Amino acid sequence: MVKCISLTTLQDWLYRYSFGNAGLQSTTTDLGDGTLIHFWHPKSHKPNKPTLLLIHGIGANAMWQWNEFISPLCSKFNVYVPDLVFFGDSYTSRPDRTESFQAQCVMRAMEAHGVRRRIHVVGLSYGGFVAYSLAAQFPDAVERVVIVAAGVCMEEMDVDEGLFTVRSVDEATAILLPQTPEKLRELVRLSFYRPAKFLPSCFLTDFIDVMCTEYLQERKELIQALHKDRKLSNLPKITQPTLIVWGDQDQIFPLELAHRLKRHLGENAQLVTIENAGHAINVEKSKEMFKHLKSFLVDPLPPKLEMATTARQTKDD
Repeated sequence: MVKCISLTTLQDWLYRYSFGNAGLQSTTTDLGDGTLIHFWHPKSHKPNKPTLLLIHGIGANAMWQWNEFISPLCSKFNVYVPDLVFFGDSYTSRPDRTESFQAQCVMRAMEAHGVRRRIHVVGLSYGGFVAYSLAAQFPDAVERVVIVAAGVCMEEMDVDEGLFTVRSVDEATAILLPQTPEKLRELVRLSFYRPAKFLPSCFLTDFIDVMCTEYLQERKELIQALHKDRKLSNLPKITQPTLIVWGDQDQIFPLELAHRLKRHLGENAQLVTIENAGHAINVEKSKEMFKHLKSFLVDPLPPKLEMATTARQTKDD
């Protein structure tokens, strides 16, 4: 029997074309310790442009999550888009599964590309955990931070106390890493404020086969590492100006976590809530999300955040 063409594979190819057309090229960097990091990066780094690092969440590879933003952002920034370890073409033989390790791998790969300073970083969902860790570990390298729908302030006890719609980490993992059309439909329902009503099983199965089966055990371990022994009191306070972006109907990471993060960071952070949006803001409200990214990363900062940035740059220089 002749196998039908995979629509997921075709879409992946179209995204690859889109990234290349925006001026990016694909490279895999060997970090020398059993770790390979795949990056989309500028074909030519422009010294007169600021540098922007986009970090994806759990799910498909980076292209699927950032495609809507690539073309407009590449006109204003030197854009770097990694696949985190165990996504896309990135891999490690090391046992570490923490977001801290992911951040270290990304920074080492950035340094391999000659980028060591003045990086703006945007992290989406799981990528927000990595972005936050990157800012905490490398304060001299990271200049501004955007955390999008990432529950970095969650605590291990939040699951038991009923903050989330799921009752356990195992249940969350089964939804976030779907292996059946039914679980993928459940993920869509939880991720979107207005989820698609008609999702044929054949299309969902194709997506799962292409995007959700590789490194399944390792990805489960990444999710478990986020939750285990997590306490707000152990979370460092990053000092960079930070924008927090959240959907008001987020069922993956409830809005309470956005307010908790704002309280944790104080005057260094500003919170933007997008109305009628679920967790998948990058898909559901891409234009509104881009507007806030542009306002924070390109347009002048509010006075308090601008003063904080200027003071830190003066100290660094």
